[in-house]
Amino acid sequence: MKAKWIVAGVLVLGMLLPFSFGAQALAAEKPIVIGAPLATAFLYGWTAERAVKLAVEEINAQGGVKVGAVKRPFAVEVMDTRDLEPGVPVSDALLTVEKLILEKKADFIIGGPVRSEAALAAMDHLSKYKKVSILTTGALTPLYHTRVAENYDKYKYCFRISGESKWLVMGEIIPSLVEVGKKFKLNKLFIMVQDVAHARAGGELIAKNMAEKGWTVLGKPEIYPTGTTDFSMGLLKAKKEGAQVILIWMDMPETSILLKQWYDLKVPALPFGSINAAVEQPGFFKASEGKGEYSIANVVNAGNVPSKATPLTMKFYDAYTKRWKVEPEGYGASSSYQAVYTLKDAIERAGTLDSEAVVKALEKTDLVGVYGRVRFDPKSHQVIPSVNPKEGAVGSIFQWQKGKRVVVFPDTIEGGDIVLPPWMQK
Repeated sequence: MKAKWIVAGVLVLGMLLPFSFGAQALAAEKPIVIGAPLATAFLYGWTAERAVKLAVEEINAQGGVKVGAVKRPFAVEVMDTRDLEPGVPVSDALLTVEKLILEKKADFIIGGPVRSEAALAAMDHLSKYKKVSILTTGALTPLYHTRVAENYDKYKYCFRISGESKWLVMGEIIPSLVEVGKKFKLNKLFIMVQDVAHARAGGELIAKNMAEKGWTVLGKPEIYPTGTTDFSMGLLKAKKEGAQVILIWMDMPETSILLKQWYDLKVPALPFGSINAAVEQPGFFKASEGKGEYSIANVVNAGNVPSKATPLTMKFYDAYTKRWKVEPEGYGASSSYQAVYTLKDAIERAGTLDSEAVVKALEKTDLVGVYGRVRFDPKSHQVIPSVNPKEGAVGSIFQWQKGKRVVVFPDTIEGGDIVLPPWMQK
């Protein structure tokens, strides 16, 4: 019997030793440092941080990144840009990016800066230090990829793997609004936006296009400074003017107040959040005491709410939930996770960490990701979008229904139809 236990022990040790030596060998190699400049006190920052760390943990557990003939681990350095806080200057975010590069010795940048203005300003730093960056959260301005296309040699190190406002408007929001209008015979739109570049531009673009489609746009977009805590006057104005849909584009957490006030005032207009940070989060329904019911939000990329866009969507969703004890919380989660795997793929195909080689490899990316087929436009470095996950990166517009986030657009991955609040139903 003793001999059997000895033999069994030797067999188990024999199985474990390769893993042990493999882990030791990986740990002995110099890590590939990912610098993550993120607004960590805000949704689009903290969920991105969690997603990046999850992907890094998974990749390292699987043996790391093959660089030529050597496997190396990823390491993550997160620094708070504070660029979503009211009154914080763009220069603070730029200083954070520079610290990641110079002090933390980041090989690559993934994540932010999160605010559009800060992300645009950081492009010059990335060019100066020749650091490949994959933007994953916040910053929706089309100017980001337009700059790359117009000045490729200078800005070729900048990629964006998440959506941008022009596609969100033209490819997702407007088609969804048109669909809602036809189904429920709605055609009066009231627009409320945050006083930031992508929101102002998005609101104006929606107003212009919906007017061209025969909708009545009630006045100019109402603009609210970051940190606003009372939206009642705007809501009462929408109610007085007979609005049937309220388009909301705000990435600040105070949108939770807006929706509570909408519910309490029983404004007979569907709250349609093109970007609506508070509504996106899985805890919003409970936190709003059910007043979040019927609210709609666009989480930019599939995987940030439950769906079956690809075989990897729910795999990511479940892994994130298990690791962080909360479901993916909104925009920035699936894209940040996907960025790490996309970078790994590019490094392994390039066989080096050299920025020029990795840029070329990223331009040739073509893989099935969490939210569809992942490819970059080789000239602008913007991820190629689609409403079909087999063709490109797919977004998700969802509605809170009976305490759950239900995808209502696009129909290729939707889980249900939009429902009107009872005070709108005839």
